[in-house]
Amino acid sequence: MLKKAVEEILVRQIEREAYSSNLYLSMASWAETNGFGGVSEWMYAQAEEEKVHMLKFMKYVNERGGVAVIPAVAQPPADFKGVQDIFELTLEHEEFVSESINEIVGVCLDEKDFTTHNWIQWFVTEQIEEEATVRSIIDKLKLLDGHNLYMFDSDVSKMRGVIPASQQ
Repeated sequence: MLKKAVEEILVRQIEREAYSSNLYLSMASWAETNGFGGVSEWMYAQAEEEKVHMLKFMKYVNERGGVAVIPAVAQPPADFKGVQDIFELTLEHEEFVSESINEIVGVCLDEKDFTTHNWIQWFVTEQIEEEATVRSIIDKLKLLDGHNLYMFDSDVSKMRGVIPASQQ
């Protein structure tokens, strides 16, 4: 059974994962309507991954005797300055999520909930990977210095193993 403090912080994370999915859907839509099909594919895949994370939290809370509350989710921004802006905002958001996961770890330790502490470690590792991937993309964008975004757009979907819709 989950202690109340652990349940509350996990339910808070459900909302954050839902917002993450919506944020990346918004970015995908912007990219798609601005001619960046590869970036769009990358962001659609990222949005789906965040939805899966949300469901993992929901199922865990329910399996441990808590109640996974379905949250209202704030509307994400819909307009972005460009591709680099999207990925810089993505990194900023992933760092926020990492901090949030670390807060969960702290509560688990405070409450001596070692079962949840063990379970949450998957997300700790996942966040390291997420941040590293986005940093790598930003590094590539910096090398381009705003030039040859066509080739970048073509290549970015491959960075997640996403197959562009045109090749499915």
